[in-house]
Amino acid sequence: MTVSTPSVTTAAILSTSAFFGRLNRRTKCPRGRSAKCQVSPSFTTSLTRLPLILSVRPSTVTSISLLPTPEFQMPLTQLAGRIPGLSAPDVNGLRTYRRPDAKSGGHGVGWSPMTPYTFKVPQDWEEVPVSIADLGGTEIDLRFSSPQEGNISVVVAPVLRFSSTLGDNATIEAIGTPEKVITAFGPEITGQNVEGKVKDMDVKTYGGRTYYQFELDGPHVLISATAAGNRLYLMSVSANGRQWKKFSQDLKQIVDSFRVG
Repeated sequence: MTVSTPSVTTAAILSTSAFFGRLNRRTKCPRGRSAKCQVSPSFTTSLTRLPLILSVRPSTVTSISLLPTPEFQMPLTQLAGRIPGLSAPDVNGLRTYRRPDAKSGGHGVGWSPMTPYTFKVPQDWEEVPVSIADLGGTEIDLRFSSPQEGNISVVVAPVLRFSSTLGDNATIEAIGTPEKVITAFGPEITGQNVEGKVKDMDVKTYGGRTYYQFELDGPHVLISATAAGNRLYLMSVSANGRQWKKFSQDLKQIVDSFRVG
């Protein structure tokens, strides 16, 4: 176990009394160096909480090391918001993304557990980091991007934005009409007023859940929206003119594959 301590002036050396919870400060160390000690192999660690707790027999302690070691470093895949959720490509070269159950989400204390969502995406698309500075702020749950084809984002928003009486089992129909939903969230997704830019609207049902689907012009944006628990889920796929001309059918398949639950 190691902990960087560049400004440490005193190294704490454990005596046999450390076994009983007392710590003796004995050795002076030069400023700017790390305090290094050794612990014999006969020890156990508890990683259930920080700081790290060592349980040792008094006779086995010779010194303590305060420099980082790989076994105590958190793997990148366990960092908040960065847990993979992609399957291997199928025969058509499509991967299925499923929101991992362990993925964190800053959507408020006391919310119901987040219902996982899935969609299919070509294998050359990659997940990109989400920033609170993004359009949509903390309600952006996921982003994917392909330089050749376009961009994907998933917004997860509280239904309380529409009504305080919807409860914890809201439906998209209870939230409002397709016109109401796109008027409320279209500007967040596109960055501009969507009045007069909704080219097409459709209502579809998959697995007993209703989805509102929209196609917007200028820029080209496809949106699928539904509700589950006390959240509204919106997936958007956007593309510039060149991308839309070449990949519009593929982009429509992506947004049409969006499912919640």
